[in-house]
Amino acid sequence: MSNRVAGEGLAERDLREVLSREDPDVPEKQTAAAWLPDRVTISSLREAAAGCKGCGLWASATQTVFGEGRRHAPLMLVGETPGNDEDLAGRPFVGPAGRLLDRGLADAGIDRDAAYVTNVVKHFKWEPRGKRRLHRRPDAGEIGACLPWLQAEIACIQPRVLVWPRRDGRAGIAGPRLPRDAAAR
Repeated sequence: MSNRVAGEGLAERDLREVLSREDPDVPEKQTAAAWLPDRVTISSLREAAAGCKGCGLWASATQTVFGEGRRHAPLMLVGETPGNDEDLAGRPFVGPAGRLLDRGLADAGIDRDAAYVTNVVKHFKWEPRGKRRLHRRPDAGEIGACLPWLQAEIACIQPRVLVWPRRDGRAGIAGPRLPRDAAAR
């Protein structure tokens, strides 16, 4: 796969480094890389991801939650991991976070159908609490194991603007002509 992150002009060095680095704590055989198809399209990726066992999260998830949206969407929104509603539906951003996202996009005058939405991690990580399944944050190894899926999605979609979560609660934003400190605003 090309190291180009999201089309020409994308200059966010920190995102490029995260997406291109190998995680030394995750051996090659324990990442999604072994499940990537030879011919990379969104359809082939979605199909291959359904059988991924690159980390242990597949065992307790209902199904893989792969990205969806326009094939060459100008905007890509990347969440950290699917939640309970997403796991049950098999679609990203359909639960409480999705409703919040939809309101924010509507307030900004952005049609969600014009975006591609996905998560870094493709399986729901949870712990039982009575009859409920409570969300747990994926660890660095699980995120690293899933990075090949996200890298391939970005290469296929080639968005002009990419928005992703950061552990400090700020959003990272990358795209043409964005100030370097745009994520801090």
